[in-house]
Amino acid sequence: MRTLIASLLMTIISATLHAQTNRIDLIRPDAPELARFGAYDIGVRTLEVTDVDRPDVLNMRRDEETPLYQRSLTLEIWYPAQLAADQTPGTEYQTPTRNSAVTATLHGRAVRDADALQDPGAFPLIIISHGYPGNRYLLSHLGENLASKGYVVVSIDHRDSTYEDQQNINSTLYNRAMDQRFVLDAIAGLADVSDHFLHGVVDSDNTALIGYSMGGYGAVNNLGAGYSDAGVGFIAAPPNGLLNELAASNPDFAGSIDPRIKAGIPIAPWGMNTGFWDADGLAGITVPTLFVAGDADTTSGYENGIKAVYDGAVNSDRYLLVFKNAGHSAAAPIPLPVEFLDREDTTGAGHYTDPVWDTLRMNNILQHFATAFLDLHLKGDADKATYLDVIEDGAEGVHAINPNGEARPEHTYWKGFGQGSAVGLKLYRN
Repeated sequence: MRTLIASLLMTIISATLHAQTNRIDLIRPDAPELARFGAYDIGVRTLEVTDVDRPDVLNMRRDEETPLYQRSLTLEIWYPAQLAADQTPGTEYQTPTRNSAVTATLHGRAVRDADALQDPGAFPLIIISHGYPGNRYLLSHLGENLASKGYVVVSIDHRDSTYEDQQNINSTLYNRAMDQRFVLDAIAGLADVSDHFLHGVVDSDNTALIGYSMGGYGAVNNLGAGYSDAGVGFIAAPPNGLLNELAASNPDFAGSIDPRIKAGIPIAPWGMNTGFWDADGLAGITVPTLFVAGDADTTSGYENGIKAVYDGAVNSDRYLLVFKNAGHSAAAPIPLPVEFLDREDTTGAGHYTDPVWDTLRMNNILQHFATAFLDLHLKGDADKATYLDVIEDGAEGVHAINPNGEARPEHTYWKGFGQGSAVGLKLYRN
């Protein structure tokens, strides 16, 4: 009998563990307060939008007229939903990975094609832009999380830059910022269509950009930092000075910045360490910005890269969240899919992991700070400022809470973090 009970227990435990496989909605017990999911049910839909007159970077030839083409982008859209009586939270996402031989099945809380919630009015828009390569599911943990808190979140598959269709980087160098601009226009246009599911649901006039790596490169540009002349002439840049359209020295650039973009979260933004910005360009960022970095990032660089961008954005109400000793995969990517486990070919696994930090823990910390920052700057929730007004080094905080939960005068620990859980983090503010 004991053997049978033990066998049944192991079966239940095994089934439970299997059910948790590749979940993008997990919250660790030591996660900071605002990482927890919000009150809204979540819907998800996949759409395709097409820009009919985009410069065809891959087929450009030096000193020849720029050809145009139709550039189609696949979007994953998460939004607050009104579930029907027969609908329960939960869906699967089939996604290619950094290893072309591995397809992963992710599990989340959203309901595919659920009705959008109309009652509260329009929700702020968040546009998510992945790295090179990547895809629209790389930050899906953040997409679902923010949608549950009252945001419409649109994550882009950037053509020529996904796991399946990665091309020469010159396409990404031009198209990344342009894709973000186009998607904002496309969503705003769809929201104006009376019978579209986004009608009355999304407030595109109140938008934030979240970009990781090359997505951060594009976001920094669209937040106001025109590229330097050195960036325009970068060896891998598209020919014929095409990037001049997005350069700080272009007299038309400042006027092209979209006023609907009210804030941004560039995560490990690439480009500063290869000369894409200078002081004049970075001074163009005037909206609130939360930069996120690992201080051991050797791809985007830290002192000469991400922190230099933060330091140079002198006209922005800005923050820099630092994961000490973390590399380029800090905070943004989903945890390593289990389909990578027990494989001889581990190609691409490092895309989802960090040698020092647990990825889920970083995801939860990002969810916490993104919630505080976006609620403050897109929703005007002034109470969220207290989660950002913390001492610089989390390891130096004093945790002094009475048994009744009241803080003693000497308490300086990061708000929303349990005792000891802010060690390894810094938050700069200027």
